[in-house]
Amino acid sequence: MTTWLYLAAEGLADPSADWPSYLWSALGERQQLPLKHAAHVLGGRAVSLLLPMELCSWLRSKPWRGKRRPTAQALAFAVEDQLGAPLESVHLSIGAPDDDGRYPLLVIDRQRFADVLALLAELGIEVRSVYVDADWLPCDQPLAIWWAGRWILGGALPARLALRDEGLETIKPLLPDNLQWIDERENPLAVDQWLSTPMPTAIDLRHGEFAARANRLPWRHAGYGLLMLALLVWGASAARIAFIDREADRLNSANQQRFQALYPQHSGIVDLTQLKALHNPTAPTQSTRIGDLVSLVQHVVGASQVEVQRIEWREDHGWTLQLRVDSFAELEQLRERGRQQGVPMTLDNASKDGNQVQAILTVETSA
Repeated sequence: MTTWLYLAAEGLADPSADWPSYLWSALGERQQLPLKHAAHVLGGRAVSLLLPMELCSWLRSKPWRGKRRPTAQALAFAVEDQLGAPLESVHLSIGAPDDDGRYPLLVIDRQRFADVLALLAELGIEVRSVYVDADWLPCDQPLAIWWAGRWILGGALPARLALRDEGLETIKPLLPDNLQWIDERENPLAVDQWLSTPMPTAIDLRHGEFAARANRLPWRHAGYGLLMLALLVWGASAARIAFIDREADRLNSANQQRFQALYPQHSGIVDLTQLKALHNPTAPTQSTRIGDLVSLVQHVVGASQVEVQRIEWREDHGWTLQLRVDSFAELEQLRERGRQQGVPMTLDNASKDGNQVQAILTVETSA
């Protein structure tokens, strides 16, 4: 069973140990108390945190046409123009797409989120997951719930909002007729069933750099035993490697003497690669490289609207192409086409440049 801690919106102006909060026990019992008292009641037990919508923004991407799920970076660039802050200053969390292929995103200021988690950690409260109240409502119907001094709107609505009475009156003409109204002032128990019940569609903010740390193993002595075993294995491996190194040096010395006896005209010391080149000096590597490039252009790049800005051959990487495409979706389609054609390629360093997207395509050459 899960214990829930809710931080009320009225504490956002002065986050402290006196932050007004609500605590739901695993049995669904609710207590209203300051945050420092909630920490005392919890006694070190882990909780799931519920934040007020006023701390976040909720966005939806445009319909994503690709079959494969877009990367977090691609979705971030796709909604960048909707953000009111630089991309690097916010923490984005992505939910499941709707029937139209739109992805919901919760946006929170990175530093402010870090400060909230730091405050809870300072009070000894362990947080396993983090959700937002307006995103917590079930998606099978549009809902408006009066809770903690304001209305929270969500569910099947294409928005997640927290509004006072005057703000609600402004947007009321835009709300659907089948909106279900639940007022905590009239029926407190009805609100409890919405805010203390986990919803599988809700977006968890605790990921990436804010992911919960794994619990430490309580078996300290077993850990010491494993460490000692690892040290013994390492010692045995080190001794074996030292022996192999000595044997390799001895064989290398013998091979050098043998090579100089067979090829006295070559005074320099050569390795096995050079010896192979002496026996086969005209290996057809250049034609293989060109063949790989032609196959890439015919079957992958040439089948899409791609502008190739630069082509470079690197001995240690293969062919590297600098591309410019219209969108991240086009980049995903290019990646999928390469996979279908069996081309060993990777796409890196994707970045938005005006209305287009730049990326680096690398193709490993045939053996």
